[in-house]
Amino acid sequence: MTEPGARTAADRLLAVLAAFDHAHPALTLTDVSRRAGLTLPTAHRLVGMLTAWGALERDESGVYRVGLRLLELAALAPRGLALREAAMPFLEDLFEATHENVQLAVRDVAEVVYVERLAGRSAVGVRTQVGARWPLHATGVGLVLLAHSPAGFQDGYLAGPLESFTGHTVTDPRRLRRMLAEVRQCGCAVSERQITDDALSVAAPVRGPHGDVVASVSVVVHAVGARPNALIPAVRVAGAGISRALGWQPPTGASA
Repeated sequence: MTEPGARTAADRLLAVLAAFDHAHPALTLTDVSRRAGLTLPTAHRLVGMLTAWGALERDESGVYRVGLRLLELAALAPRGLALREAAMPFLEDLFEATHENVQLAVRDVAEVVYVERLAGRSAVGVRTQVGARWPLHATGVGLVLLAHSPAGFQDGYLAGPLESFTGHTVTDPRRLRRMLAEVRQCGCAVSERQITDDALSVAAPVRGPHGDVVASVSVVVHAVGARPNALIPAVRVAGAGISRALGWQPPTGASA
């Protein structure tokens, strides 16, 4: 295998880490070499360095996994564990009020990344988990985050290919623009059967200290028999509570 000459040492180290994802949480050295596009000797050297530092861990069978050192670093991310800690009391309140799936997500370029999820025993099955990524247009939290993204970013996103997951997934740019305007106007998003045919999501924004939308909180319920209007107030209260915990102060006279 020939490695591209333009790849720097940092590129190769990042390629090793990027070889691990939700579908591939445990890899052999050969797997790392193949997925990172590196020769076996190079992969062996880099994996050794990362293991010695604590970014990777090796079990008795020789399989590698992400190490605790990366978790320590992730705890410093303002949109990671710090956000989750501030949000958890409000997520738990929302869960106790609904006993449904409760989710917290942030935007990473053109995708939603879920940073926390609480699931009820009888709640509808969802395809999300902590760390999972989904397109912005197909989820409730994604619609909120897209609606509050810069106008130029929205234009570029809506001009690109929009993936469909069910017969209900909205992929028409003009319809999506109307939906995003409604999200900004009412302060919430309702996404029905867009990822799976049996789920409905209600989402609200989470604001940072300066009022910018930094995350989104949602509750996901069975689509059949769902009453979105009954869920919206609770989700909006959760979003406002997390926002205050992050330092946001609503304008005088504004409702939560």
